[in-house]
Amino acid sequence: MILEVALLDVLPGRTREFEKAFAEASEIISSAPGYLSHEL
Repeated sequence: MILEVALLDVLPGRTREFEKAFAEASEIISSAPGYLSHEL
């Protein structure tokens, strides 16, 4: 098993925008072969 950790800096006041973009990206991430899970 491979565990990957990423630190993502979000600009102050842009949290909602980031969360929306991450939700859209989650659809792409979860379609990758071998994908198991991710969390934010």
